[in-house]
Amino acid sequence: MTLQIMPSEHKQQKAVPAQINFECETGNYHTFCPISCVAWLYQKIEDSFFLVIGTKTCGYFLQNALGVMIFAEPRYAMAELEESDISAQLNDYKELKRLCLQIKQDRNPSVIVWIGTCTTEIIKMDLEGMAPKLESEIGIPIVVARANGLDYAFTQGEDTVLAAMAQRCPELPMLPETNNQDDIIEAEKPTLTGVSQSLAGSLPSKGGPVSSSNSNKLVLFGSLPSTVATQLTLELNRQGIEVAGWLPAQRYSELPALSEGMYVCGVNPFLSRTATTLMRRRKCKLISAPFPIGPDGTRAWLEKICHVFNLKPQNLEQREIKIWESLEEYIQLIRGKSVFFMGDNLLEISLARFLIRCGMVVYEIGIPYLDKRFQGAELLLLQQTCQEMNVPVPRIVEKPDNYYQIQRIRELNPDLVITGMAHCNPLEARGISTKWSVEFTFAQIHGFTNARDILELVTRPLRRNENISSINNLILTANTKK
Repeated sequence: MTLQIMPSEHKQQKAVPAQINFECETGNYHTFCPISCVAWLYQKIEDSFFLVIGTKTCGYFLQNALGVMIFAEPRYAMAELEESDISAQLNDYKELKRLCLQIKQDRNPSVIVWIGTCTTEIIKMDLEGMAPKLESEIGIPIVVARANGLDYAFTQGEDTVLAAMAQRCPELPMLPETNNQDDIIEAEKPTLTGVSQSLAGSLPSKGGPVSSSNSNKLVLFGSLPSTVATQLTLELNRQGIEVAGWLPAQRYSELPALSEGMYVCGVNPFLSRTATTLMRRRKCKLISAPFPIGPDGTRAWLEKICHVFNLKPQNLEQREIKIWESLEEYIQLIRGKSVFFMGDNLLEISLARFLIRCGMVVYEIGIPYLDKRFQGAELLLLQQTCQEMNVPVPRIVEKPDNYYQIQRIRELNPDLVITGMAHCNPLEARGISTKWSVEFTFAQIHGFTNARDILELVTRPLRRNENISSINNLILTANTKK
């Protein structure tokens, strides 16, 4: 087993919306490999070191897809499994111990995160069994996260890492006056016509505001750039809510302290495993809210948290109106245009909801994996948005079959397709404008002030097409005059 240090870094038709239609085509995951989560997590957790345990193929992927700074000093590496490792001729424990001792000597991190890949799953490496023993020997915490492409889609790699770290958060005494029977706190649901049976059945009917005697403290989970995390923290502080910490924190030693009955809320729709771990293992209360993507989602996210803490939201409506006014130049470019989501990063429902509010027609929302309970509030906001915009609710296709999706794209001829990198060039060659969904993963899209970045990405291919068309018309006019 060798150690390799990786370089870092149509018009819109008016209609009354029907119920949400969920379909599952059980296609393969046509997404980025989830081990790519190390690209943003190692930068977010500044005192960490990520060790990806896999074959040379995994190393090539990380090097080519993520290695953009060849002179930088990254804090992640590749433990390459060779034939002797895979055929069990070498002792896995001794090899990993040797590598971790080398990492300790060279970098001395506060935590080492082992990222398991497809190969470790296939050869049944007992990473969870080896980690505690090795941790006690070398004196550095070792967190094991499964991020193999067999079981997980692109962004779910982060989900498995945060779920593992949630169990390492320090313990606090139980908060007073908590109701241990309610796992998920739901606000009063908006009255929506035609809520699907599957969605309605996935949400608990009980829950309500927190007792006013409880401390207004909240732990947020989801990896965001420090500037964006600060923005959301300040938004909550303005509403009188104290953010007790973020998972992950910038340093492993600063992981938020958790207690039974403490309230937690997610900022990304792909963190369902982390949410489940916080509820079941740490006995926290999950606030089920839409996600703070776009001004509409950010306002709904803040209002839901305020409702749970029995606080009246302050100036959110005026704030949202101002943001929408600042986005008008972009909205004019996409109003009435159509978009098709093939599915890649699990942000599709939130992005589709925001684009519908901007006036776009969303034909289909493909998504690799959908947890209807964790995204329940977001699904309700999507349906409410469609009702207010008087457009049909787009159908949601889980694990879409790409063959059938291509057929639907040919029939619908959307103005834009948001998809993974593998499909963009073939679609562009057929005259269909595309946008890499991976760009939304790495861009700053959360909160009020970052909605502009979403529309900048969405409109870029449309603006490019307009510029090319204008240039072609000028050339045609000049040739005609000659």
